[in-house]
Amino acid sequence: MSRLFSAYVIVDWSAAAKPSTGADSVWIGVMKRDVRFRLAYESHNPATRAEAEKKLAEILDDLKKRGERALVGFDFPLGFPRGLAAGLKLPGELPWRAVWDQLDKMVKDKADNTNNRFGVGSEINRRLTGGPFPFWGCPPKDALTTLQPKRTKAHGPDDLPEFRHADLAAKGASSIWKLYYNGSVGGQAILGIPAVRRLKLARGEALRAWPFETGFKPLTEADLAGVEVVVAEVYPSLYKAQPAPGEVKDQAQVRVTAEHFAKLDEAGKLAAAFGPGKGAPAEVVLDAEREEGWILGVPA
Repeated sequence: MSRLFSAYVIVDWSAAAKPSTGADSVWIGVMKRDVRFRLAYESHNPATRAEAEKKLAEILDDLKKRGERALVGFDFPLGFPRGLAAGLKLPGELPWRAVWDQLDKMVKDKADNTNNRFGVGSEINRRLTGGPFPFWGCPPKDALTTLQPKRTKAHGPDDLPEFRHADLAAKGASSIWKLYYNGSVGGQAILGIPAVRRLKLARGEALRAWPFETGFKPLTEADLAGVEVVVAEVYPSLYKAQPAPGEVKDQAQVRVTAEHFAKLDEAGKLAAAFGPGKGAPAEVVLDAEREEGWILGVPA
């Protein structure tokens, strides 16, 4: 079985409100082949999301010139729990795309990292429930009637789910509704999804977002004909990363995650990881493909 990819790019995103490097900032890890076709690793630590987006475009342009297909893994959800698009009455046949388009309209993320992620969470809450739910978590100074620093209630049977199917399968994943404090992927998703959308618009059909545009199924070379980039959600905490001397934890995590997927692909096992696993309920597969997305490498 041949490899699906020649390069593996892992992005540890950040929702920081000012430029920052080192711990808790954006890290981009790139595992690609050198002139002797051996895998070589490099990492980048841009100070802002705007710089990270530019660097990522440069990396992908370089790989395209070399005729190399890349897997790009982002460490935040590419979709929200089922029902968000319907709850917001968004137009379109594809709930995931409708949410991407809506976020793109709402998010303001400036070159110096100042952003309105709490305002976006608050406005979505207002449209969904008129109160501080389901999004929660912000500094006290950013509190509003429709966004509170702490969780105000638990998710009931009639509410949008607290977790996606993938979050429950991954065990330990945070809820996307949490916008602040440790492990808050919500802010990263709000700011990250528009960046992925721009990558997609720039590259068109040459970039496919998994599982939305590929199907939640094992991928073959035929599935990827003409495809230069597959974008997927990854969860670096699943892989035990021991920082090397001089490495911060995030830097080690992107490296180890890139190594993990490169090894899987080399062994001919990565293709199957794009599928749901035996016995996955049909509705889980459908929700993942239409709306919620999935975490690559987590069995459904």
